[in-house]
Amino acid sequence: MTKKKRVLIADDDRILTHLLSSRLQAKGWAVDVALDAMQAVMFTRQHTPDVIVLDIAMPGGTGRQALHSLKASSKLRGIPVVVLSGSVDPDEEAKLVALGAVEFLRKPIDPDVLDARLRAALGEDAAA
Repeated sequence: MTKKKRVLIADDDRILTHLLSSRLQAKGWAVDVALDAMQAVMFTRQHTPDVIVLDIAMPGGTGRQALHSLKASSKLRGIPVVVLSGSVDPDEEAKLVALGAVEFLRKPIDPDVLDARLRAALGEDAAA
């Protein structure tokens, strides 16, 4: 039996985090939730998830600042970060990928699409 992959969902929208957590757990993920950017960085330093889902607009510092902190750490920079954003800025995706995000998804997000993108970020077959 393989160990469940651990995902940290960092988003201040409690309804969204509950929905995504439930759906990802049903697909075999171990899920942790952080409700602000600072909490996400602190959690990651202590627990090192396999992959992070990071909202860009959160209290406690922006998701952009959290992404920068994660990628500045030699211990944490290898963790894939999938960014969620409700932004309509057409340049936002390129900016965040340049900062180290492996994927950029616009809200609202389909949990099945998120599952597939998380597995791809970890180099896994989405059908796994």
